[in-house]
Amino acid sequence: MSRTIDRPALVVGLLLLAAAAIVAFDASRQTITSNYGVGPTAMPYVVCAGLVVLGLAHLVVAFKEGLPKPEVADVRALLWIGGGLAGLIACIALGGGFIIATAILFSCTARGFGRDALPADIAIGLVLGSAIYLLFLKLLTLSLPAGPLERLLG
Repeated sequence: MSRTIDRPALVVGLLLLAAAAIVAFDASRQTITSNYGVGPTAMPYVVCAGLVVLGLAHLVVAFKEGLPKPEVADVRALLWIGGGLAGLIACIALGGGFIIATAILFSCTARGFGRDALPADIAIGLVLGSAIYLLFLKLLTLSLPAGPLERLLG
């Protein structure tokens, strides 16, 4: 019984593990400290752990038999998600702040995945963006791009 290797999954898995090694190396060389809280050096290690998990999962998938063939990409969904990313960048660049930018990205991504509830998605994005902003500000003692909503919370 011959085994075939899913080469794209193998390459992606190896690239993810290489990215994890780079992030870990960079995190180990950081000299930023915090007098209280977790501090800014914790997040690179969290990202590194996530990259390792994803890389190992890709390697497992690469050696599995009977994997389904990937579907054709949905261009409309990719445009919604790309538009959301462009909206996030523009919002931050124009001073709208992190929370509003996150709401734009979340609602456009949800639309790209086929959800058709824009007001609810914007509200969810605002709540998630606020929670993430407060997590970074209070727990990690890092500041994110501030806009009108961040000034109210800060």
